[in-house]
Amino acid sequence: MTRIAAIAAALVLLIALGITAAIALWPRGDDRFAQCRGSVVTGGGGDIGGAFTLTSETGERVTEAEVIDGLSLVYFGYTFCPDVCPVDLFRNGEATYILDEEGIDVTPVFITVDPARDTPEQLAEYTDLMHPRMIGLTGAQEEIDAAVRAYRVYAARADDDPEDYLMDHSNFTYLMHPEAGFLDFFSARVGPEEMAERVACFADAL
Repeated sequence: MTRIAAIAAALVLLIALGITAAIALWPRGDDRFAQCRGSVVTGGGGDIGGAFTLTSETGERVTEAEVIDGLSLVYFGYTFCPDVCPVDLFRNGEATYILDEEGIDVTPVFITVDPARDTPEQLAEYTDLMHPRMIGLTGAQEEIDAAVRAYRVYAARADDDPEDYLMDHSNFTYLMHPEAGFLDFFSARVGPEEMAERVACFADAL
């Protein structure tokens, strides 16, 4: 095969792959939330979310059915996080305040990836700074690991210091609903106004 022919074949393959990806990711006509979505999850979002049993910031054992009983903004992080988590959670709280003013009920949820240090008391003090309805959740390490897997979250200790350690983790916020399941996710680049606008769109479409 000549060099020109090889390049032409490669271009045809790239175009075919591009068309296939566009078809796979294009919103389906029967998607009632298509106009609300601002993100695309490779492979779809059906695998995001699932059952968990954790301990709330009030010390009660709760399941996902008790926590995600309406529109919920679910975030994984930890209270000792020096930068990303407080910014993201403050944004989630601000978006919730905006939605409160619009009469749209949404629950911000914070699941720790550092249960060794994040006790219910620690979480309660932390979440109260973000929004009075924010629910903090912790649990045994295996329970947190199960929730992390269910939401396809990455979380790992960054060093071996027994006390003053950092956690590497993904920092998406997931919009969940008890019947509709996973609806959308928000990166750190999304501001509170945009988040509130997109959540309101889903609320109207439900």
